Amino acid sequence: MARPVVIVGCGGFGREVRDVIDACIANGEDWYFRGYVDDDPSSANLAAVERSQDEILGGVDWLENAPKDTHVFIGIGTGSVKARIDATLIRLGLSEGVLVHPTATLGRDVTIAGGSVVCAGVRMTTNIHLGRHVHVNLNTTIGHDVEIADHVSINPLVAISGNVRIGERSMIGTHAAILQGLDVGPDSIVGGSALVVRNVEESSTVKGVPAR
Repeated sequence: MARPVVIVGCGGFGREVRDVIDACIANGEDWYFRGYVDDDPSSANLAAVERSQDEILGGVDWLENAPKDTHVFIGIGTGSVKARIDATLIRLGLSEGVLVHPTATLGRDVTIAGGSVVCAGVRMTTNIHLGRHVHVNLNTTIGHDVEIADHVSINPLVAISGNVRIGERSMIGTHAAILQGLDVGPDSIVGGSALVVRNVEESSTVKGVPAR
């Protein structure tokens, strides 16, 4: 029997998660897309959902009465928002799942916690762990022995070298690169195209080449 799935947020990334679901279904996985929940969808996002012939089920409070077998993915990139919504999902006891696009490649001993989404073209090597509700966006590469904590968002075309640690709720910008053996502290932002050559302190924003 197909597993029902709902996406929180019908913005750009939420609709990209919908594409990952479609690809997984086409690859033989047993998902069934119910629709989106969104407290304040913009007119542009409403129009995009309508063009795709999908449905907005209601606000996030729709989840309060959702069947317990509903699998929920968060289509919102901000780590603190993901953490808050995740706390609601845990309280409600809703089902967890993982989405990995069929064109992604994963090596040995890659573990992915509930709610995480791995998009098309991602390359992950070996001995890697992703926490809860981690987003790994298009064509990102992740090297060996990397630990990515809960609610992290990694934007497209990021290159993460081996033995890197990325803390909770952090965001890594498009085309950023993180050199081997470094730590990115919780609640940090690495700017687009930044080259990280030293540890990033908690709650910091770094950008540039080298990143400062």
